[in-house]
Amino acid sequence: MTAPPGPTPPVLLLRGAAFGYRGRPVVTDVDLTVLAGEVIAVLGPNGSGKSTLVKGLLGLSQHLSGDVTVLGTPLARMRDRTRIGYVPQRHTLVGGVRATVSEVVSTGLLATRPWWRRAGRGDREAVQVALEAVGLADRSRFDVDTLSGGQQRRVLIARALVARPEVLVMDEPTAGVDRASQGVLAGVLQRLGEQGTTMLVVTHELTALRGVVDRIVEVDTGHLTFDGTPEGYAEHQLELARAARRVAS
Repeated sequence: MTAPPGPTPPVLLLRGAAFGYRGRPVVTDVDLTVLAGEVIAVLGPNGSGKSTLVKGLLGLSQHLSGDVTVLGTPLARMRDRTRIGYVPQRHTLVGGVRATVSEVVSTGLLATRPWWRRAGRGDREAVQVALEAVGLADRSRFDVDTLSGGQQRRVLIARALVARPEVLVMDEPTAGVDRASQGVLAGVLQRLGEQGTTMLVVTHELTALRGVVDRIVEVDTGHLTFDGTPEGYAEHQLELARAARRVAS
C-alpha cells in the first residue's frame, strides 16, 4: 500500500535569521514561513532592512546567523539559483546598449545551459511564453529603450520568469512609474498569483498592489514588526496611530 504524500514543505523557512553586509547585521531575528502560492508584500520605510532581507535569500547579502531553508534546501547548500527568479529595482533597463525585448528576456536563460550552447527552439519558446505572461508578446522585436518605464519593468519580470522559477522575488516593481503603468503591473502580478506563482514583493506602495497580495510582512529598524493579512495590517496601522495620539496627548 502506497503511503499518502506528506505535506508540501514551505518555499521559504527562516528561524532567527540575520542578514547584512561585511559581517554587520542589518536585519535580525527573522522568523518567516512562506508557503507555495502565497503572494507576500514586504513593507517598511527606507533603510528598514526589507531589501537586505530578500537579497539574503538570493545570496546578494550575507546570511550571518539563524536557519534559512529555500525550497527545502539549506541556504548555504543552495546551488541552483534559477529556482528563484529575481526582479531588481531599476528605473532604466539598458544604458547605451541596443537590445530587443526578446534579447533581454533571453538573458534569463544563460544560467540554465552551458556557455558554449547556443539558444535553441525550446529557449525561444520559453521567451515567448514569458512575454505572453507579462502582456508584451507583441513587443518582442522592439528595442527595449523605446518602451515606457512600466513596460521595461514588465520586461524584467519576463526575464525572471523565463527560466520557470519556483518563487519570484521582486524589489519595488511599481516604483518610479506612473499610476496607469502601476495598474498594468498590478494586473500582471495578479494573473501570476492566480496561476499559483509564489511571490515575495518588496514595496512601499501597497495601494498599487491592493487585491494582489494575500499577506503582508512589515520590517522596521531591522526587525519583523508585523506578519498577517492585509485586513490585519490595516488594524495594526490604526492601533499605531491611536498609540501615537495617546503619546502626543
